[in-house]
Amino acid sequence: MRSTWRTLDSVLLRDVTAVALGAAVNGASFGAIAVGSGLPWWMPLVMSVLIFAGGAQFMAVGIVASGGSPMTAVLGGLILNSRHLPFGLAIGDVLGRSWLARIVGSHLMIDESVAFALNQKDPAKARAAYWACGVSLFVMWNAGVTAGALVGQAIGDPMAFGLDAAFPAALLALTLPALKDVKTRQAAGLGALIALATTPFLPPGLPILLALGGLVVYANKANKAQKEEKVAEPCP
Repeated sequence: MRSTWRTLDSVLLRDVTAVALGAAVNGASFGAIAVGSGLPWWMPLVMSVLIFAGGAQFMAVGIVASGGSPMTAVLGGLILNSRHLPFGLAIGDVLGRSWLARIVGSHLMIDESVAFALNQKDPAKARAAYWACGVSLFVMWNAGVTAGALVGQAIGDPMAFGLDAAFPAALLALTLPALKDVKTRQAAGLGALIALATTPFLPPGLPILLALGGLVVYANKANKAQKEEKVAEPCP
């Protein structure tokens, strides 16, 4: 493990530190929102340690706080985190070979840690980047959640201070580069329309799940385009 950490360079450490600081801010937002929604201060802390999935945690608290059922919240979290299945296949070798390393490494598997690992060409550096990012974000996220929960408990209404806007703003910033692609914009736009159209008629949480229909349409169009390209290819 020492040799793994020695492969980290200053640029990688700088990037990991910046992402970890952002995770602390988002964690504070989650802690404040969770407490402001009526949860006891310790519940967001336990969720963050055991689940460690920011998007799923925000979704679960938002669905339950708006009157949705816990089952809808769990289903939404499972669907949202289903992307971890291909993540695991892509970086399985990075986690290590021992069972302990694979269990701990799987718990630290988030978008950022996977992205840092896949961005490295050297296997040793990929392993170091994954663990450095995963451990740093786990610590900073939970520290932020703790601080946010305590502050939210003290101020009473975190929305009055704009803490509820921190996480949506961060997610918007992360998704903006992806929206440069026309097909991605179309899928996101369709999903947004589905959510807006069904919100007045369905229980909280379900419109968000139905918004995934935008991805289904996107996938169907992509498969159709691939088939057309194969048909158009000249025979050898």
